Amino acid sequence: MLRSPVEVGLAGAGPWAATMHGPVLAAGPQTRLAAVWARRPEAAARLAAQLGAYAAASFEELLDRCEAVAFAVPPDVQAALAPRAARAGKALLLEKPLALDLAGAREIAGAVAESGVVTQLVLTKRYHRATREFLAAAASFETAGARARYLHGAFLAGGMATGWRLTRGALYDLGPHLLDLADTALGPIERARAAGDRRRWIELTCLHAGGTVSQLSLSGAVGLPRSHAGIELYGPDGTLGLDFATIDHGECWPVLRAEFAAAVRSGVPHVLDVRRGLYLQELLDRIDRADPW
Repeated sequence: MLRSPVEVGLAGAGPWAATMHGPVLAAGPQTRLAAVWARRPEAAARLAAQLGAYAAASFEELLDRCEAVAFAVPPDVQAALAPRAARAGKALLLEKPLALDLAGAREIAGAVAESGVVTQLVLTKRYHRATREFLAAAASFETAGARARYLHGAFLAGGMATGWRLTRGALYDLGPHLLDLADTALGPIERARAAGDRRRWIELTCLHAGGTVSQLSLSGAVGLPRSHAGIELYGPDGTLGLDFATIDHGECWPVLRAEFAAAVRSGVPHVLDVRRGLYLQELLDRIDRADPW
């Protein structure tokens, strides 16, 4: 039986909203971009006109025009707005990290628990076939240790060199991707410590349940022609790896859109829901609070 598309309102009209959230949700067929709202009305109007959506004058008007809200705003803004959307009964498509602090993430998770709305986290690489094949293989791979890296120069200049990224650095922007993959592939992270300057280069050492150790290298401030990113597991039988260069994000978005719409219509939680986002935020908080090396 055919189902009507999920009516989604988009909060945000910056570069990420214009290149990913907006076009993906507008493309359908599982979703329809119903409205766009942003703190800069002129940006919201411009993006809405490009995508054939309504430009909402306020966040409350956005909520009135949709059944789900996708967030493409800084983490502290998401932390302020997402609980309001959840309490209004709207499903949430959330960015990572959930917030800039653990209290903000807990506020979102609490509002979701109270309202029972569907949530999903935009951990982009998790929606690609190559990532899912890697994680399936990792489940039976005997791992002695692992290394992962996410290195690029996007924080040096351009649209991604934004305030929260420059102050919180790669840990909060790139860290959730690698922490999620390492934790899923190797088992729960029981302890983690950081070394380095988060604004330039940060190195994480993680101890997983069962004793496996992983080393994660993060930087958004190194001059590279393209990002160097991926994860490798090492064990008695050799290596098992995932190179992010093999992941075409254009193949991730239709999967993300379809799975979000399916979760909204079925009411069945997605594996990457707000609880996963809160778990990753707790890891970030523990790393932040640990004595630096």
